[in-house]
This record gives sequence, structure tokens and C-alpha cells, in this order.
Amino acid sequence: MPIISDTFTPTLPFKSAHFNTVYRPLFMKDTITYQRKRITTWDADFIDLDFSIVGSKTLVLLIHGLEGSAQSNYMITASNHLNSIGFDTVCMNLRGCSGEDNLLLETYHSGKTDDVDFIIKHLKNNYNYKNIVITGFSLGGNLTLKYLGEYRNIPSEVKGGIAVSVPVDLTSSQAELHKLKNKIYLNEFLRTMKLKLLEKSEKFPDYPLDKKLLFKASKFRHLEEQYTVPVFGFESSEDYWQKASSKPFIPEIKVPTLLINALDDSFLSKECYPIKEAKNMHNFYLLTPNYGGHVGFISSFSNTENRWLEQQIAQFIKEIIGIAN
Repeated sequence: MPIISDTFTPTLPFKSAHFNTVYRPLFMKDTITYQRKRITTWDADFIDLDFSIVGSKTLVLLIHGLEGSAQSNYMITASNHLNSIGFDTVCMNLRGCSGEDNLLLETYHSGKTDDVDFIIKHLKNNYNYKNIVITGFSLGGNLTLKYLGEYRNIPSEVKGGIAVSVPVDLTSSQAELHKLKNKIYLNEFLRTMKLKLLEKSEKFPDYPLDKKLLFKASKFRHLEEQYTVPVFGFESSEDYWQKASSKPFIPEIKVPTLLINALDDSFLSKECYPIKEAKNMHNFYLLTPNYGGHVGFISSFSNTENRWLEQQIAQFIKEIIGIAN
């Protein structure tokens, strides 16, 4: 029964889910210097990888969330903390998220694990790491869990995975995001996604984007029906949500995997807490703190005390690769 007890006790203002969610991107200004490697994909596109190397035999592959990048604060703080305890990191910028539009009409979506598989194989074949651990946040966490359960021939170097604030059930979580409590977050996601789709329509004039409908879009469905569904070959938004969700793949995961979902995460529905799976699996661990918001987990205004999430990630990595505490 790998359900881990709650150990996160933030100070009063950070017990507010919304305060915790917005504090990290708005007020935490951590910095890092990456070494960028551009990888050419099998379909004549590119994926940018941002490395932070300290000379380790263990590499942590970090995957960001919706409309994030290697510059997202949670990616930077995770890289810095993991570097400080001796682990190398590489941040995978999903297609179109590295500051430069990718070459193809297709970018990324919540279930596009072929890119994760491609990057894992690239890291295995071109670097000499003994251990690789995948850590994903939000959408990146969904990719992490889905990849680990979906692919049968995962390289032996992949020792495990960690997923944070993950909408493992997209059908119910997208409905949750459309509630009034999440209106500000939803509008920001839609704003940046609309801009990217407009850029795509300029580069690909044969792509039948209805700009009037795009400007009116107020739900993810409106963008999915114009882009994700036709471009990636789904039958409908419902078909996309079902096929891209990681929850059905969790029982197939064979390596030690940790999911951290705060109970007050306003993005997540009750279906996004796979308690049944955790109780029935020996290698799938579920940590559900009462507080933390969405990819927040900030405990106070003191920067030195705001590493609970990074410490959980680091501790789990140490355990699965056999390093003593």
C-alpha cells in the first residue's frame, strides 16, 4: 500500500491553494545557466534540451507543463537542487516551447509520448549515464506516467519516474479547469495557445484555422477542435482526453514511480487521485498533501525553506537508485 503520509506544513498564507499556485511563477526568481543541445527528430523537426551538468552518473530528465519551458521556475529550482546534491539534469523543452517555434505544424499535446521515447533513446545512445529518472510537472507529469506505462521496451537505465500536480484524468480535469475558480489560469493558457496557433497559421497557410472562432475561444475544446483533434488525428476532444490520459496506463508501470498531487489543487478533479492504483501496486507511490496548490508547494516567504517539493523529488531518486540517506 504505497500511499505516503503528508509531510507538507506551510505557513498560513501558503495554505491558500491559489496563493501557493501563483506565488512560484510570480515571485520566485531563481536563475540557472543551461547548456543547450538541439536534437533533430525522426520527422525532420527539432527538440531543444537544456542540460545542467555536474559530472554525475545519474541524469534527471525534467519535463515541463502546459505552455511552460526549461525557464519555468519549478524546472529551474528542481535543476538547481538536484545539481546541489550531485545529480545532472536535462530539461526537455516540448516542441514549440523553447523560445523558437518548431518546424512542423504538429507541436505537442498531453499524450504525445513518442517524443519522450525518442529523447530517452537519444540520452541512452549518446551519453554514458548509469541511471535516468524522469520527472514531469503537470502536463509533463502526464507524459511521464503515460510513457512509463505505455512503452514495453523502456531502457534499463530508466530507473523510475516522478510526476507532480498531474491531471491524470483529462476528461474530468479539463471540466475542473473550466470552473469559475480557475478562470484566470484558463484565460492565460488560452491566451498563449491562441498566439501560437496564429503563428502556425501564418507558417502553414493551408492549415484551415478559423481566426474568428479562435478569437472567441473560451474553452480548451474550442482550440482542440481547430488544432489538436484534426492535426493529430483524434476523432473528437472526448477521444483526445480519453486516449491522452495517463490514468489507464498507471497499472502497467513497472519501475518505481511517485505521484505528488496536492488535495487542494484547483486544477484536479477527484478522479486525479489514483488511490486505488496505489493501494494495489507495489511500485506506484502516491503522496497527497493537504496543501500545495498546482505545482506550488511553497511553505513560506523564506527562500531557504521553500524546497519541500525538490527535497521529495531528490529523496525518491536516492531511494530508487540505491543511495543511502
